Amino acid sequence: MNRFYLAKTNKAALFFAMALLPSGLAYSQVKKDTATKEKKIEEVVMIGYGTQRKEAVTGSVATVKGDALREVPSANITQALQGRTAGVDISQTSTKPGAAMQIRIRGTRSLTGDNNPLIVLDGIPFVGSLSDISSSDIKSIDILKDASATAIYGSRGANGVILVTTNRGTKGQKPRFTYNTFTGVQTLFSKYPMMDGPKFAQLRAYAIPAGNSTPLYSNGADESNSTNTDWQSLYYKPAMMTSHDVGVSGGTEGGNYNVGLSYYKQNALVPLQSYERFALRTAIDQQVGKIFRFGFTTNTNYSISEGNGVSPGAVLGYSPLVDPYKADGTPKTLMTTAGGIDQSWIYTRQNLEALKDKYVDESKAFASYNNLYGELNLPINGLKYRLNVGLDYRTSNSGNYTGVGVFSTNPSAPSAAGRGNNQTYHWVLENLLTYDRTFGKHKINAVGLYSAEGNRYISSYMSAKNVPADFFQYYNLGQSPQADITVRPEDQTYNQTGLLSAMGRVMYTYDNKYMLTATLRADGSSRLAPGNKWHTYPALSLGWNVTNESFMQNIKALNLLKFRAGWGQTSNQAVSPYSTMGRLNVAPYNFGGTGSTGVYGDQAPNPGLGWEYSRTQNYGVDFGLFNNRLSGSVEYYKTHTVDLLTQKSLPSSSGWGSIVSNVAETENKGLELSLNGVIFDNPDGFSWEAGFNFYTNRNQILSLASGTQRDVNNLWFVGHNINSLYDYQYIGLWQAGDPYQNILEPGTAADVIGSIKVLYTGGYNADGTPVRAIGPDDRQIFDTAPKYQGGFNMRFSYKNFELSTVGAFQHGGILISSLYGSASYLNRLTGRGNNVDVDYWTENNTDAYFPRPGRHLSGDNPKYSSTLAMFDASYLKLRTITLGYNVDKEFLKDLKINSFRIYFTVTNPLVLFSPYHKFSGMDPEPNSMGNENQAVSGYQSRQLIIGTNNPSTRNYLMGLNLTF
Repeated sequence: MNRFYLAKTNKAALFFAMALLPSGLAYSQVKKDTATKEKKIEEVVMIGYGTQRKEAVTGSVATVKGDALREVPSANITQALQGRTAGVDISQTSTKPGAAMQIRIRGTRSLTGDNNPLIVLDGIPFVGSLSDISSSDIKSIDILKDASATAIYGSRGANGVILVTTNRGTKGQKPRFTYNTFTGVQTLFSKYPMMDGPKFAQLRAYAIPAGNSTPLYSNGADESNSTNTDWQSLYYKPAMMTSHDVGVSGGTEGGNYNVGLSYYKQNALVPLQSYERFALRTAIDQQVGKIFRFGFTTNTNYSISEGNGVSPGAVLGYSPLVDPYKADGTPKTLMTTAGGIDQSWIYTRQNLEALKDKYVDESKAFASYNNLYGELNLPINGLKYRLNVGLDYRTSNSGNYTGVGVFSTNPSAPSAAGRGNNQTYHWVLENLLTYDRTFGKHKINAVGLYSAEGNRYISSYMSAKNVPADFFQYYNLGQSPQADITVRPEDQTYNQTGLLSAMGRVMYTYDNKYMLTATLRADGSSRLAPGNKWHTYPALSLGWNVTNESFMQNIKALNLLKFRAGWGQTSNQAVSPYSTMGRLNVAPYNFGGTGSTGVYGDQAPNPGLGWEYSRTQNYGVDFGLFNNRLSGSVEYYKTHTVDLLTQKSLPSSSGWGSIVSNVAETENKGLELSLNGVIFDNPDGFSWEAGFNFYTNRNQILSLASGTQRDVNNLWFVGHNINSLYDYQYIGLWQAGDPYQNILEPGTAADVIGSIKVLYTGGYNADGTPVRAIGPDDRQIFDTAPKYQGGFNMRFSYKNFELSTVGAFQHGGILISSLYGSASYLNRLTGRGNNVDVDYWTENNTDAYFPRPGRHLSGDNPKYSSTLAMFDASYLKLRTITLGYNVDKEFLKDLKINSFRIYFTVTNPLVLFSPYHKFSGMDPEPNSMGNENQAVSGYQSRQLIIGTNNPSTRNYLMGLNLTF
């Protein structure tokens, strides 16, 4: 095992939990009377198709207010959500501007299906992403985590639900104008740790194969040992980002409105990359008479992403021994290295920016999300009917073009272009009947729902070569020769799906002590085969507010003690549209000299294909102490998911390669702790508020198809988590005199000594010698998931000044850094291309961690070098630090201004603990999906890794919030 993976447990994160203990609370509490038991928590949370007092919630619901999200200025509110909520893991899949993030609520359930949570925007299922919503628009985000809370959304809520509530005007409110803005600069968090010229020259000189006297690679025509070029400094450049958000809200006695416009622009450190977004939002509510109310919400945005195909991967491998400029001072565009074996086009900022019309890679997206409703008070007291109509449209157009000879070592390489487009049409119609009444000590809320939802998706792509002129770019591919235009059937997509649903939910409370929520939901999906389209599933949760019992009245320090228990079933229509009908593929062929296209069966139909089911148990305790100065919750959950969809191989005699079946099982279980405290509270002096969350998730596969214990191709293993690795276990390097080297790792000592030694798991003969050489049977299964993780936030204020910080931590697990493994070709230790800066084995440095250069190779890399990619994934870091100043209200009064705040924020400022950061200097969080940014394949797309994507940034922002 990698020595970095075996780092000792970090204790630093425990400080943040200790900071919330009530030592400061007790001191502050003696200054004022203890609140009476009648003082309750009146905070209201969204629970889906209605609201509920937080005190009465029986399911697992977490709330993050919009003000808290705005403490982290960003274009993507998922970045502001990171570290805020227990059980919600938010990770980067890319560091490019405008990139979406991966959200997992209480682990990963499905093997091949969608694991993303459902997003509901103002009551309507949302087909966009959270990056489409400006943080200035958000009033609150409520996250439904267990089945008793998510069952009302049926199959769409199988992976959790994120309810986004946007700002609206208030009845009787005078017009209010708001302006929120920030601007700043992005800087490099750290360069990729590559060798400089002298170190690389030394490595190349030492990389001599056993039995040879000369290195594997000599200097090429453009290389000189006297040159030391830092290619990254010629590539990256600090970049600007800016955001502007203007809003007007108000209301009359009969209605309210909220209208806003926002603009965001972010350039990248990488040349030619940028992301730009324009957004318009409108929300109107209007009362008509005493019994009817209607309104609508619209969110429309337009975004442009430039330079999507630009990546620093190639730059990292450039030889630092090459001068980027010719003798006359002009930049080189080609270089020859490694004794003439390699020739490369040179990606520098200067060369890329000089391309002008010769290169473009962009996408433009337009989306409009619309929600209309009408609400009618019926003659029976407490009974309402509501109609929700959601109408959404999203289109995206992408295009790319590379001119003649661009990015190629052949200056006459043909130009190439491609163009793609897709459209999503989504509608939903919901009929809601709600009954809400209180009878003495009895409170009843009942909701009945009947809904229909439709989704249509169209996508196409075509490409061409030999575009006649640069100014055509990708706009008119028909100008290319007809023989050079390609339209592949597999690049054209059309699907249409529908969902019918009925739901009933009853919430009952007696005397604010005993609470019950019961839900029954039925869904019918067009994706599934006749006989399996419909499924009905129940959910039930109970709550007991102990603090309202008579025997608790004399415990003055305890404001809330509530026990919750919930059980429920959800399902996931994870199957792709039309999978029940099987799948055909196409193949071109020649018939009598004529080109034709053939069709063949690729995946067998399965008319028995059905739902994936998850059964969840949830147990929780909510508490509030010292006049609710310290509050929080503790929860335990267990989710068992069955009938998971996986591909099952079929015998070749069947004529099919595979069939999709409901055959696998997984389990997620974990513990969550959330704490919020007001440690010091003095509005005229010093105040200190803090929040802390901690959670675990134990994910494992319980079974696979046909009783199989392992699926090596997909890296699925029964008894291990979904994102496991399967590899040899690094235990050191072979040293002179090590026993049984000639048996375990056959080869000459000159070749093997200094190479990677991995764990041998075979048997031994009677004389103690191994029975065989190390081989594939010695590979191990490594669970990559962390043991625990969480986040923290603190806010200090003194008079008009405030200082806030948000951070996150993680302990254990495996971080995959492909830079050091075999997948990225940056740690070949042969001297062919530049190498990450590592401490490698030499005769005078035998205790090194990395192997001897140029020896015991497997292809282009040292044998077993994939084991070098595993590191301890632990970290403790600050995500943001913000210093703000609220201008004195007395001063603003004369200016007719309600509030004026200026602030300065640093994002990603500091890593306090991380074995990987200590070793490499890099950000310890992933920046790529597993199948991206690599020279060779090695990881699944679901595995997040550190690859050669855009580097992490540290941002310095200044902003203001103005209201009048």
